[in-house]
Parts: sequence; C-alpha cells; structure tokens
Amino acid sequence: MTTSIPPVFTGATGQIFSALSAFYILLIMMLMSIRLYSKQRKKSYIYLLFAFFIIMAYQGLNIHFVLSQTESYPAIYRYVSSILQMASFILLNFAVYQLYHRMRPKHSVYIVLMFVFLLAIAILQASFDPALFPERPDRGWMAGLPLNLYHALLLLFFAIMFGPYIRQRLKYALSLAVYSFMLIIRFANYYVFDTSHTVLQALENFTPILYYTILFFILFDRIVELLQSIYRSSITDGLTSLFNRRYFYKALNRYVNEGLRVSVIFCDIDNFKKLNDTQGHDRADEVLKKVASVMTEETEGIGIAGRYGGEELVALVVDRRAKIDQVADAIRSRVEEETIVTVSVGYSVLKKGMSAEQLIKQADEAMYHSKTTGKNKVTSYTQMRRKPKEAAKG
Repeated sequence: MTTSIPPVFTGATGQIFSALSAFYILLIMMLMSIRLYSKQRKKSYIYLLFAFFIIMAYQGLNIHFVLSQTESYPAIYRYVSSILQMASFILLNFAVYQLYHRMRPKHSVYIVLMFVFLLAIAILQASFDPALFPERPDRGWMAGLPLNLYHALLLLFFAIMFGPYIRQRLKYALSLAVYSFMLIIRFANYYVFDTSHTVLQALENFTPILYYTILFFILFDRIVELLQSIYRSSITDGLTSLFNRRYFYKALNRYVNEGLRVSVIFCDIDNFKKLNDTQGHDRADEVLKKVASVMTEETEGIGIAGRYGGEELVALVVDRRAKIDQVADAIRSRVEEETIVTVSVGYSVLKKGMSAEQLIKQADEAMYHSKTTGKNKVTSYTQMRRKPKEAAKG
C-alpha cells in the first residue's frame, strides 16, 4: 500500500528509530529514578528501574530481530517481547501509583497474582500457538488471543483501581489511552493487514515513543512536586504551616530595602503555658494551629504570617490600602470568638531610616504593653510612645 509517509517511521528503519528513541527516554527516566531512590529509598523507584530494564530488554530484542534480517522463529521474538512488555506494564503502573501512595500488603498480592497469571497464560498460549513452531508456520486468529485478552484486562484493572487515586489523573488516563491505542494498532497491523499497512506501521512505531514521553512527564511532574514540597518545608513551620522566622526576616528585609510601606503585627497567645500544663501539648498545639489559621486568613492578599517562636506569631502587611489597626483588631477579635484563648497584639509601621530589626522590636514592645496592661488587646507602638510624652507635658 503506497503512502507518502517517510521511511523513517515505517519498516525496519521505523522500528529501529522507535526503539532508539525509547532507549533515550528510558535512560533519562532511569537516571532520574536512581537519583530519587538515593534520596528517598522508596520502592516505587525500584519498580520503575525494573520496568525500564525489562522495556530495554524487549526493545533490544526488536532491534536484534530487525538487524539480523532472519526469518527463523520470527514469532518467538514477538512472543517473548509481548510477555516482557506486559511484565513492564504491570511494574510501571504499580510504580506510578506508589509515587503518591504507600505500598499495602494487598498490592503485593496483586503483583504476585498478576505475574502468576501472566506466566500461566504465556504457557497456555505457547501450548497451541502454531506460529511458534517452524514446521507449522501458519498464523491463526487464536495465536495471540490469550495474552491480548489479559493485556486488555490489565488495562481495565489499572484504569478502575488506580486511575481515581493518582494525583496526575489526566496524564495517567492519557497514558492508558495511548497504551490501549498502541495495542489496537499492533493487533490490527499484525492480524488484519499482515504488517502490510504502512500507516499502521508508522503508528505502531510512533505510539510507544508517545507513551514513554507521557510517563516521563508524570515522573518529571512528581519531581517538581517533591522539590516544591522540600522548598515549602524549608521556609515554613511544620506545626502551623506559617512561614518560619528565617523566611519572615528575609521577606521583611526585602520589603524594607525596597522602600515599601511595611507594617508588622506581633501576637502572643495569652496564658499559653497554663494551657499546656492543664490540657496537654496536643490540645495546645491544636489551639496554636487555629490561631495561625486566623492570622493566615486575615493577611491573605495583603501580606504574610509567620511563627516567630513558641506561642509568638507575627504578620507582615505590605498592602498600602490595608488599615493596620483594623487588621490587628480583626485577628484579636476572631481569636477570642473562634478559639478558647485570647491574644495580646502590638503593631508598628515602618518609618524612614528604620531597619527590619527595629520594626519587629517596636511591634514586640507594643505587644508586651498589651500583655502587661490587661491582655486581649491591641497596642500601636506610635500611640504607646506618645502617651508617656503627653503625660509628662500634662
């Protein structure tokens, strides 16, 4: 059948091009998996590595068969390649699932059963497949039917059992769709058109490259997620999820150096030690997280909130439209209404020539004034400093 498809995608050239492209993609994923395993020691990367080795094995068989240009036992190459492909498919899907979930005992049972069934079906097919014997070269419709049916069942199993629980659902669903398309094309090209349809040959050579590319992006996106998680954990407090003190200082210094109108709110939970002693650390931690949540919500869009240390929480407000006294009082009132504790609050606004350290110190002093003059109140540093002067004049 004559078409205008370039020869690089068809025939022996197309098969070699497909196999070499797959080798390149797999090699990159292997290096990524080795690196990740050295850092995390997760079994998912071991499964990926085994799957990649198996895929390289059957791609190597394909290249060997093409380069040997022999007609002896051609069906055996296809038969062994099909078994290896199914084994790698099982491992790949379990590995992708484990990128986001822990391996449970039932999953180990699933893997063992899948490989037992694969071995049994492979033996069953070999027992009556006429294409495997040179003295009986005729190829019938039943030749590859058992393995093909099992392949379809595996696709259905992974789509139903794993599909809804993998975070990258769209990419995973696309990978299964492409894999299904690849099997349908291979079946049609081999059994219906007897490998004579050049369009199907080109698609059969191209779809594995597309499938491995999708797997690459699944693994790559997972790495990006892990890097983001690591970075997030390095700048936030593990208990409250607020920014940690080091990051808060870094952000404040940046805004101060840029000359922005910056305000700092300093909060201290009242009687927190007593809460710890009477109701336990778990209860105290729960309250601390609720107060942190209030501060996060009240500063959303206008600044950031951080944990300064212990029960001391801070907020940085950079929105010129925000009224710092109202933000501070909103935090105080919401904590009183929504939790079992209260907070003493102080705030200060950046003045020309002040450093970040001085700004935090002023907010801290204003908070301490609230703490020592009744608690559960808001104090402005400017007003606090003004009152002694007014009293002295009076």
